[in-house]
Amino acid sequence: MRYTWVDEFLVSKKGVTKDLQKDWNWIRYQIGGKMFAAVCLDENNEPYYITLKLEPAEGDFLRSQFKDIIPGYYMNKVHWNSIKPDGEVPDDLLKDLLDKSYQLVFLGFSKKKQMEIICSDKVN
Repeated sequence: MRYTWVDEFLVSKKGVTKDLQKDWNWIRYQIGGKMFAAVCLDENNEPYYITLKLEPAEGDFLRSQFKDIIPGYYMNKVHWNSIKPDGEVPDDLLKDLLDKSYQLVFLGFSKKKQMEIICSDKVN
């Protein structure tokens, strides 16, 4: 996988947990119990796609610009997008998209829940 930094980048964010969803063979990254990103693994446990949430218009635009960004793999095709892990999407852009996905899910929580996440002492 080209983006070897993804796991460290995601778990360093405030309140993030990760687990392996065995039925799907996905490594899920969650905040407050809601997924904002996933690394989808193939039958050899190698990364197959990196999936993240975006605003629909931005996702549409990016899919028109990069052949390596497709509608969400096994996800809602409007809100979720998948990126090939050995593709041509620049690292800085992928980091920005992962940040946006985190923020979309985070901002969907109540102010109280946001404060709980911000103030969490959890060490990843």
